[in-house]
This record gives sequence, structure tokens and C-alpha cells, in this order.
Amino acid sequence: MARRRTHRISTISLNTGRGARATNHPYPSRTPVLALDFGALSVLVTTTAGDLVTASDVAFARQLAHEARQFARAVESKFTPTQADEIAA
Repeated sequence: MARRRTHRISTISLNTGRGARATNHPYPSRTPVLALDFGALSVLVTTTAGDLVTASDVAFARQLAHEARQFARAVESKFTPTQADEIAA
């Protein structure tokens, strides 16, 4: 991942859990929207414009997919099933 060029001024931590989910919303007449829901809070990831996809949008989408795969692998490697997890599934 490329190094940040600007300093972070704030950080928001959104914890995964029972209320967390990620949903892709493809639309026929506009660009897709990725919704990240954390209980009552939603984060919408959209392209630069609602009707246009730029090279930067494609690059970001690919970076997001790569980092999400890495995150999933890291979480899976730390996961140890418990009886409570098996009941919830």
C-alpha cells in the first residue's frame, strides 16, 4: 500500500460484529455503491461521479478488494471456533 502523503487528522474505528455487513449495490443506470453497515452507522463508498468511472476509481476499487482479501485472511488465521460461534451460525 502506498504511503500517505497527508497527515491523518482523525481516525474512526468501526468494529465488526453481529451488526456489521458489507453490501455491493450495482445499479443499471449509475455506478455501484458499496455500503458498509455497522449497526446504526452506514458508510457508503462511491465513485468520483455517479455516472462516470475514472481510472482512479478503478485503482481504488482494486486496492480496496486487495486489502479486504488480506484483512479476511488475517481474521481467518486468528479465528478459533467456540461453541457459542457454532450455535450462532
